[in-house]
Amino acid sequence: MESVAETITFETHPSQYRHWKRSFDGPVATLSMDVREDAGLRPDYRLKLNSYDLGVDIELADAVQRLRFEHPEVHAVVITSLKERVFCAGANIFMLGGSSHGFKVNFCKFTNETRLAIEDASTNSGIRFLAAVNGTCAGGGYELALACDEIALVDDGSSAVSLPETPLLGVLPGTGGLTRVVDKRKVRRDLADVFSTVAEGVKGKRAVEWRLVDAVYPKSRFEQDVQRRARELAAQSDRPSSGPGIELRPLNAKQAESRIEYTTVTLAIDRVRRTAELTIAAPEGPQPESPDAILAAGDQFWPLRAFRELDDAMLRLRLNEPEIGTVLVRAVGDPEAVLAVDRTLAAHRSHWLVREILHFVKRTLKRLDLTSRSFYALIEPGNAFAGTLVELALAADRAYMLADPDRPNTIALSAMNGGAYPMSNGLSRLEVRFLGAPEKAAAALAYGRAFDPQEALDAGLVTSAPDDLDWNDEVRLAIEERASLSPDALTGMEANLRFAGPETLETKIFGRLTAWQNWIFQRPNAVGERGALKVYGREGRPEFDWRRC
Repeated sequence: MESVAETITFETHPSQYRHWKRSFDGPVATLSMDVREDAGLRPDYRLKLNSYDLGVDIELADAVQRLRFEHPEVHAVVITSLKERVFCAGANIFMLGGSSHGFKVNFCKFTNETRLAIEDASTNSGIRFLAAVNGTCAGGGYELALACDEIALVDDGSSAVSLPETPLLGVLPGTGGLTRVVDKRKVRRDLADVFSTVAEGVKGKRAVEWRLVDAVYPKSRFEQDVQRRARELAAQSDRPSSGPGIELRPLNAKQAESRIEYTTVTLAIDRVRRTAELTIAAPEGPQPESPDAILAAGDQFWPLRAFRELDDAMLRLRLNEPEIGTVLVRAVGDPEAVLAVDRTLAAHRSHWLVREILHFVKRTLKRLDLTSRSFYALIEPGNAFAGTLVELALAADRAYMLADPDRPNTIALSAMNGGAYPMSNGLSRLEVRFLGAPEKAAAALAYGRAFDPQEALDAGLVTSAPDDLDWNDEVRLAIEERASLSPDALTGMEANLRFAGPETLETKIFGRLTAWQNWIFQRPNAVGERGALKVYGREGRPEFDWRRC
């Protein structure tokens, strides 16, 4: 990763935003993009024309998250710009041109997860999003608009939407733009081909006719028409008519050189072995059992607190520790405490806050699925792999469970493992595990008691269950073997294996990001000395190797 002034952190607060402004008007909130040119994560580029870098998107992700938890009275969100005649110019090209390959890919991944969080809020939280495109809208700016339910474009004779990455930069839209154009907006393939190769984009009524936007409004009444449509969208929501919500307070992680400690999660780094140990603790003490009690507990309710910490740890691992290839996952504490929380979540899943917590847990688990690291779950006596925490073991590439006759060791499923936390393919992790034998998933859920190591092995829930004599050697050899393999090959292998089953918009986006964008971002036509991404805005035209391969 390039010379960022300091370790990247992913926590922020509206009082610290430098690039976004928030306003509220009853059921409608407005997120206005007003990017500070001089406030990039690195000093070697300026964020002109509302172009963005990772810091801009960290704020957007935080803003969307807070709307879901802190403002239940918000039913629709307008995303617009405070710049004159500019909505968003997309990802900052000079930031991309000066970034390492790994940073570019992880930047695109986080940005797309943020776009997907917007779509998830619409699908599952009843918050409708309207992009009010009040000026030039290019590349990642149009991809932000594509994530919204509807797009309104100002009809001023010059404003257009465009995806100019292929003709100008020799790369693909990195956050799902092409996929959303044809899969989500269902633009005709031939028209999408024209659109994606015309750098100046499409404007006005043609943009509506081609399904690239939903409406064009005259400049004279653009704001009024946007607000009218936003209130119509807000009327479709099933969210509460008023608050209060809950405040998402700072996590206050304690970070040392090789360790990050939260209240329930610990991430310990071993840079010599290129491994990390990720440990999550079960709840301690009484947990709320009613919606009112959950509201009172707020962000300290265990599943929300624990998975916020896990999410933060995963993001830090991705961006700050690129050489850590294998993550050993442990869950510790009382498994019955986890199962008790799961029963509360299941009983009150229709309550708006419980719904938000469940979907946050889901998104965090997806973040793990989509992280290009090898995950091994280590299930030892005293573990808390039960219910929701079993999802971590099911998400892992392998799960090892110690069989020691002198020390009981079990795992247990709950109703939460039956589909509360679907993967990007829309299936539960149990369903994906047993695609060829769906009756095994049903049998595991109906088992009715905890699984000991042999029962877990027989049920297909773990990869191996070595006894206490073989445990240390088998686990050690598995870790050492993984560390000896090519990180590039492992990234491709894991991305291919983790998402068996049906393909969705989401799996297409991330599959293409992992494969095509990974490949294109490293080709000389994009990043060579005379590659398009290197010479853009600096010196003449790029030089291409014209061979197809």
